[in-house]
Amino acid sequence: MKGIEKNAIEEISKSQTQEELERVRLKYLGRKGIITEKLSELSKLALPEKKTVGREINTIKKNITYAIEKQFIEIKKKNIHEASRCYIGTKNAIDITLPGKPFDFGKLHPLTQIMNEVKDIFVNLGFNIATGPEIETDYYNFTALNIPKDHPSRDLQDTFYVAIKNEKLKIKNEDLLLRTHTSPVQVRVMEKQKPPIRIIAPGKVYRHEAVDASHSFVFHQVEGLAVDTDVTFADLKAVLEIFVKKMFGENVPSRFRPSFFPFTEPSAEVDMQCLICKGIGCSVCKQTGWVELLGCGMVNPKVFKSVGYDTEKYTGYAFGIGIERVAMLKLGIDNMRLFYENDLDFLSQF
Repeated sequence: MKGIEKNAIEEISKSQTQEELERVRLKYLGRKGIITEKLSELSKLALPEKKTVGREINTIKKNITYAIEKQFIEIKKKNIHEASRCYIGTKNAIDITLPGKPFDFGKLHPLTQIMNEVKDIFVNLGFNIATGPEIETDYYNFTALNIPKDHPSRDLQDTFYVAIKNEKLKIKNEDLLLRTHTSPVQVRVMEKQKPPIRIIAPGKVYRHEAVDASHSFVFHQVEGLAVDTDVTFADLKAVLEIFVKKMFGENVPSRFRPSFFPFTEPSAEVDMQCLICKGIGCSVCKQTGWVELLGCGMVNPKVFKSVGYDTEKYTGYAFGIGIERVAMLKLGIDNMRLFYENDLDFLSQF
């Protein structure tokens, strides 16, 4: 048996290619190899002898296997070394002094970049980030925000309602939906925390809308909320003016227009000067010199009552910013669909 091991080790050491080494392996360890045949002959031996010979054969098999693996590594190293040498004047020369091939690094999606920039601005203004579920209940998405049952946004044509089949859940199908704004996070935070509160709620929202250049059935929003004693509309105005200047430039003016939202009173729309025409008037701003940016207002006392806040003691403001709208204005993009088509030529610009 020792002669078999000695011969095998010599043949392995003389193998210079992977093909030669494989032939040696098959000769000794293959299904019809020498070691395999010796193992098959154990059945003819008496039990005491079978144990002794079997242990010896397994040791030889282990040694041969180790020698093959070691030689394989040496052959592989040799092949790599030969391939990397620079043979001057040869056809297949490899010059290892040349720089490697360039490769592209991954980039954040432009919407992610804008979302991060918006969050950074408000975090630097003292806001904390809060999140909530994208599948919401009717109560948090509508009722607690002073949106009554007969409000148009509750219509099936405007909201994605979710059907559930799990009978163990004590929720009716008409009570579960994909949130239409991130405002429900306001209510969830106020239920768990007493003022002062200063949060933003970034995330995806869903609305049953046809996809076109300025609309999508899924988009991103950042909701803001501040609640404390003596919070005024002037505080809201100051925060949003800072946001506009930080996001679009110190020289970009903004204005507030009266508006209506069920969960704020009074309510306003914030416009900023058109970046295309600098306020002169063009097709983008419909010749007005202004473009609509976001909605805001003072938190409606009915919302405070739904979370148990003292309306005589606390006041607050809220605002909602569409990230796609901010991205389109800042990056000069006139078609929202470009954000979702995953065109690398488009995405690589940002």
